[in-house]
Amino acid sequence: MAAASLVEVTLFYGKCGPDQHGGGVASGGSSGVTDEKSVSVKEGDSVTLNTEVKTNQQEEVAWYFNDTRIARIIGDLSFICTDVQCNNEGTERFRDRLKLDHQTGSLTITDTRKTDTGDYKLVIISSGSEKIFRVAVNDVPAARRDEMKTKSVVEGESVTLHPGVTKTPNDVMTWYCNETLIAEITGDQSKICSDVQCKERFRDRLKLDHQTGSLTIMNTRTTDSGEYKLQISSSSSSVVVTSLKSFSVSITVSGLFPGKIAGICAVLLLIAASVCGFYFTSVE
Repeated sequence: MAAASLVEVTLFYGKCGPDQHGGGVASGGSSGVTDEKSVSVKEGDSVTLNTEVKTNQQEEVAWYFNDTRIARIIGDLSFICTDVQCNNEGTERFRDRLKLDHQTGSLTITDTRKTDTGDYKLVIISSGSEKIFRVAVNDVPAARRDEMKTKSVVEGESVTLHPGVTKTPNDVMTWYCNETLIAEITGDQSKICSDVQCKERFRDRLKLDHQTGSLTIMNTRTTDSGEYKLQISSSSSSVVVTSLKSFSVSITVSGLFPGKIAGICAVLLLIAASVCGFYFTSVE
């Protein structure tokens, strides 16, 4: 479920230190005006650092993490470091977790970790301008980070999946069922999927709460069982933070859920015991 605006880029297998392709800025230095932004995210979230500019084929853009170059755009080429230096001498700091938007130069760090905390410097070499993002990644216990909420209802009942967060006007909330987009809230607009696949499965049975972002599935069917994911993207001051919540939904056939099955078994055992007792009494 990668964001549509991000594109895969050619990986650069050389050094990501200064001046590997000529014309670079040694040690991430620049004499231009520097803009600073601070952002705090939870471990496991994704964060996009926006340049707020649109690059062109003559543009040269470089990203540095604590003065080590980690990504670069030169004309129509994009590079993300994969060498030992970028991966912090074998710790694989950013391996497969960096994405570069070639159209804007924006950098996304996916599945953030505490070791990603630090200063990210954007240098637009053609204009000599800089922007520094001070990123703080807050620790979240692994059990809580990987937690999947479970919902179980009887077929025909309704089930509501709650985001568990306070929705803000700038949030974009996107709901997926087994990786298929089924509902979305953007600003003051909300929509429920209308494509053939979605209509056949959830026709007139999905309800969105625009105030909270909660999703309700009405008149549930066994085919509604599966994994539901909510992607929340919050935009603020040149930064987009994306978090993911997961729900496991189980729809059981009416009259066959575990509690009722146990009750039926108990009644049958009592009946069987009574019949056997009557039989042996009659024989005697």
